Amino acid sequence: MQESFYDVTEISGEEISKEQLERMHHRYAWARNQCKNKSVVEVACGSGQGLGIILEVANSLVAGDCDQDILEIAKLHYRDRVQLDRFDALDLPFDDNSIDVIINFEAIYYLRDCEKFVAECNRVLRVGGKILIATANKDLADFNPSPNSYNYLGTVELEKLLAKFSFDCDLFGYMSVKKVSVKQRIFRPIKWLVVKLGLMPKSMKSKRLFKRIVFGELVSMPHELVTGEVSFSPPIPLQKACPNTEHKVIYCTGTKTQ
Repeated sequence: MQESFYDVTEISGEEISKEQLERMHHRYAWARNQCKNKSVVEVACGSGQGLGIILEVANSLVAGDCDQDILEIAKLHYRDRVQLDRFDALDLPFDDNSIDVIINFEAIYYLRDCEKFVAECNRVLRVGGKILIATANKDLADFNPSPNSYNYLGTVELEKLLAKFSFDCDLFGYMSVKKVSVKQRIFRPIKWLVVKLGLMPKSMKSKRLFKRIVFGELVSMPHELVTGEVSFSPPIPLQKACPNTEHKVIYCTGTKTQ
């Protein structure tokens, strides 16, 4: 039976924290700058909130997800504006050397076999093509893994994985824990203890009360993000071969070299 990711996905119309919305805006603004005039595929697109931002600049855009229920939400919104197909990230339905950019945002840890995914990217991408990855930083002290996840990759693991398949790797950090609100600084050790004791709620829905306490007022996740709604500052370049313990989000650009 096909595994469902509905309960752990940021679904359009559901309540989320303002920080979650800011993070989503930021990663698509970051990708937008690398997708201009390119053929782009988003893998594990979820309900597709960022597709409109990429569609504005890409030469072509195809997106897909393995969860049909989530994909239907994106299809209902975008209709014929974006090609949306159900497919597996480990078996991409594209010809060899046919795509310029593959996006995988906040989803690589849900893949059963990350090596198989990167091998597929290597097959599908043209030389000079890029994988764009955004992932929660597993190396933070209060990191809380998703219950549906298989394996989280930090900066060290991402670089090693991409190098194995002839990708040059550039790493970036976003949203420093040193710059969060006073309330978040107070609650971070509490969160660490909650995670340590296994008491953290598992689904997006059950985490809402916790989010209200830490982040304050919640907002509705839009069906489609709008360019420029949140100011964009480039993520911070990171040292390679070194775990990052400062940023909530790790960005990775893997460039195919051969």
